[in-house]
Amino acid sequence: MAFFKKLKNRLFNSSSKIDEGLEAIVDEGGAEEVTAPQGDPAPVADYASTGVETPLDTDDADVADTPVDPAPAAEFVQPEPEPEPEPTVLPRNPAPVAAALTETASQATPEKSGILGRLLGRSDGQTVVRRTLDDAMLEQLEELLIAADMGVDTALRVVANMAEGNMGRKLSVQEIKTLMAKEIARIMDPVAKPLPLYPRTPQVVLVVGVNGSGKTTTIGKLASQFRAAGKKVVIAAGDTFRAAAVEQLQVWGDRAGVPVLTAPEGSDPASLAYDAMSQAQADGADLLLIDTAGRLQNRSDLMEELAKIVRVIRKKDDSAPHNTLLVLDATTGQNALNQVKVFRDISDVSGLVMTKLDGTAKGGVLVALADKFGLPIHAIGVGEQIDDLDAFDPEEFADALMGLERE
Repeated sequence: MAFFKKLKNRLFNSSSKIDEGLEAIVDEGGAEEVTAPQGDPAPVADYASTGVETPLDTDDADVADTPVDPAPAAEFVQPEPEPEPEPTVLPRNPAPVAAALTETASQATPEKSGILGRLLGRSDGQTVVRRTLDDAMLEQLEELLIAADMGVDTALRVVANMAEGNMGRKLSVQEIKTLMAKEIARIMDPVAKPLPLYPRTPQVVLVVGVNGSGKTTTIGKLASQFRAAGKKVVIAAGDTFRAAAVEQLQVWGDRAGVPVLTAPEGSDPASLAYDAMSQAQADGADLLLIDTAGRLQNRSDLMEELAKIVRVIRKKDDSAPHNTLLVLDATTGQNALNQVKVFRDISDVSGLVMTKLDGTAKGGVLVALADKFGLPIHAIGVGEQIDDLDAFDPEEFADALMGLERE
């Protein structure tokens, strides 16, 4: 729950944009409705059972001189059933939006006014804006999700599933958010998988990604967390072209008590990876995390170098690397889709880590990745601290993206 609160707060850029868009869409073609009043009017015959005298029961002469509202008096002289309160328009199948309706009802509890209101159990309702879900509204919802970087195909899928069984209903912003969150979580549930651990040691985890995606920081956080879980970890600083990356890994290694294997600047990273495997085997390490140089997916020479690393470590262990993690920067938006395609072809990507979700207003790209590729999403990052990287939870992510609260 602590990570969800952090995720929700740091996904504010995304959720606020979706909030603003939904409010504009519902307001455009919606109308205010009054929520159902609390309680039903009590029968007039039960009034005497309260033990309270009505104005007609008292013999006090002073009552005759006291002005009495003629409407209530007439009501008791000629008892007639009061008209039923205007019904709230609810969906035909309320289950998908039960949570939203419960929240709405819990808010509609204004204080009953006057003795008659208290005795008769009357309560004023509150107003909420609802709009009928039709084709025009669906098109606007699609455009909103596309603007949140969810991609055309995924946005169409989410909206189409949301519309099933709900066409013609009048929905509020809260109810739409609940439906959307449900569909997003359903799409992402199959890919929410922790990093698998195998009995064979050392388990080699190759970490790849473009420049600035957060690979080095992610490796440091993973090493620290696995070390805290009792695993023996070794890091190989395979980005031999950037001294700053090596220094950053050494800082993380010192913090976590994990050895960091390095090579002189400009050395062959494939050779370092091979030597690191030998060292990890000698040390009895459970995990070997290999950093790689950031590379653009359109640089064929750098991508070939990555393929060389894979070929070399397979000479040591033909099943290695056991995991190839692609670290993606959420702020790159739809370009992340192209990165997955290219890296998967070159290095057989087995899972994803999405970083910098706290720095974008378009967190929907993670939904598009899950929908298009189906690759496991092992973790997401929302900051620079060690506890800002955590396992991916589809329901938490969907609720945070939609700005919903969780109990």
